[in-house]
Amino acid sequence: MSLDYFLTVSVFSMINMILALSLNILIGYAGQVSLGHAAFFGIGAYASAILTVKLGMGYWPALLLSVFISGLIGLLLGLPALRVREDFLVLATIGVNFVVVSIFNYVKFFGGPYGILGLPRPSLFGHAFTTREYALYVLLWTLVVVFLVRYLSNTYLKLGFDALREDEDAAESVGVSSPRYKMYAFAIAGLLAGLAGNLWAHYMTVVFPDNFSFPVSIGILTMVVIGGVGTIVGPLIGAIIVTILPEVLRFARDYRMLIYGLIIVFTMFFMPKGIVGSIKGLIFGDTPLGKKRVEKVRRIAGAQGRIAGR
Repeated sequence: MSLDYFLTVSVFSMINMILALSLNILIGYAGQVSLGHAAFFGIGAYASAILTVKLGMGYWPALLLSVFISGLIGLLLGLPALRVREDFLVLATIGVNFVVVSIFNYVKFFGGPYGILGLPRPSLFGHAFTTREYALYVLLWTLVVVFLVRYLSNTYLKLGFDALREDEDAAESVGVSSPRYKMYAFAIAGLLAGLAGNLWAHYMTVVFPDNFSFPVSIGILTMVVIGGVGTIVGPLIGAIIVTILPEVLRFARDYRMLIYGLIIVFTMFFMPKGIVGSIKGLIFGDTPLGKKRVEKVRRIAGAQGRIAGR
């Protein structure tokens, strides 16, 4: 395995980590199920491509603007969530994904099916990032996003998200504004997904509509579900698995969606809390097997206590 191949897989893994964490804000924190998250991913990528290639803007201002645009559109696309819930919200987000990809495909300004080519790599003092330097750059952003999500988990905003997720009507009854917190969730998720789109686009140096289609949204959802919804470590683990899995199963690339579907079904039936949740359950007794383990430890401790008392 060459160094370039390892670095490429690492870059994709870290970008997927950011994507998974951004979707986890919506699903795991705020309880807003989205099956169109690739739309925000694509908006960030296309915004940066247009700013740098068509408008001639430098990478660094394009980074800030593309992330801001993605967050703003995430805020606007969150408006349907104010009127719909649950299954209807899922359908609305799927529709958003198809609409965004259709705009990329059929509006000439966005390059149509031929996409936009020739995106520049980031540069400092006239030096364009090499593959190794770009991997370090993406690692830095990944650590920043993990820190920000960790910080968010300890704020009052997270408490509002928890109330919204558990019972929207009950949250409203105690003064939690559901519309406001839904908009917060979509805006934050859009910002982070837009950042991932920027990093992806300038690593690949090309963007095409199919890169952000509905199957990509399913892949992002798979990362979150496998790792553990509502956790921080879970989406990171899920992103690594979903990134490496296609490399291992290259012979079955035409059946990728089938494999993703089977993984989600298996996880829902046998590990509904994901890998991280299942491990916690085994340790702390939240699953049948974990409860047996905890009960066994208690019996042993009780027996040792009786022996010591004698």
